[in-house]
Amino acid sequence: MTNRLEALEDWAAGLLGQLEPTSRNKLARSLGQVLRRSQQQRIIAQQNPDGRKYVPRKQRNLRGKQGRVKRKLKMFQKLRAASFLKKYGDGNAIFIGFAGRVARIARVHQYGLRDRAERGASDVQYDKREILGFTDNDLDLIRDGLLTHLGKPLHR
Repeated sequence: MTNRLEALEDWAAGLLGQLEPTSRNKLARSLGQVLRRSQQQRIIAQQNPDGRKYVPRKQRNLRGKQGRVKRKLKMFQKLRAASFLKKYGDGNAIFIGFAGRVARIARVHQYGLRDRAERGASDVQYDKREILGFTDNDLDLIRDGLLTHLGKPLHR
């Protein structure tokens, strides 16, 4: 997939160089919004960029909670909200990522690092769950968005 991303970058570089700065900014903002929506949909589906499901979370032994019915919540339910999943686009780059305190949580899961589940607890090795990443569909969205912006008909 990195080869495909590099090929798309090489192809788009010449076209983007011919655009006015305001037009490039508008394109970057619209592509950033489309990519953020795509990432949100993938997080809702609980999938890594390669299509595999996230590793399920481990069961926690919660003392004192016996007999209580708990709902099953999907992982990263709040992280996918636009208030946490930020997009930024200007004429030179598009950035989609997390800001603030949630960035640390996202990074731990993205790379499968060690962290504490709560204050005072021991370190836990988290499974790798790629929250952000490019899929083949995302690369197609970028290409199609660029062609649409330039006013050329889409062909597949």
